[in-house]
Amino acid sequence: MNLKMNKIKEIWKVLENVKDPEIPAVSVVDLGIITSVETSDDNAFVVMTPTFVGCPAITIMKMQIQKQIEKLGLFNQVEVKIDFETPWTSNRISDEGKRKLKEFGLAPPPNFEGTLTMEELAKVSCPFCGSANTTLNSPFGSTLCRAIHFCYDCDQGFEQFKPI
Repeated sequence: MNLKMNKIKEIWKVLENVKDPEIPAVSVVDLGIITSVETSDDNAFVVMTPTFVGCPAITIMKMQIQKQIEKLGLFNQVEVKIDFETPWTSNRISDEGKRKLKEFGLAPPPNFEGTLTMEELAKVSCPFCGSANTTLNSPFGSTLCRAIHFCYDCDQGFEQFKPI
């Protein structure tokens, strides 16, 4: 493997350490918001596509990405570009990321094709007991990317990472 590929591999590895400040159980890699990693000589370039344009964690994640790559000591310059033109989709969340969301207490979003309906948004299994006997209480949760549900089997309220 050549030096450039090794550097790119190292970047991806340290990006696993950059957690979403709102959901610290998952990394930016787990969420699928890192859309490109490139190097040239002594420079590193990362493109991040946020889950929502108005996500308040964008600036924090950008700074953390830059710090983690700088810690490698391989690059003179690290540039993190925020891509607002490429729409992010929850289908980009890795299987590992979905597992971590569930362990954190958030119902992970299902993979989907096409346009979502309210009925599809309401079909969510409880992350605590696994029951599908749930209801959508509000499509608006504590953050832009979450919805609030209730499970009738274990009497738990819970949030879901919205499918987008």
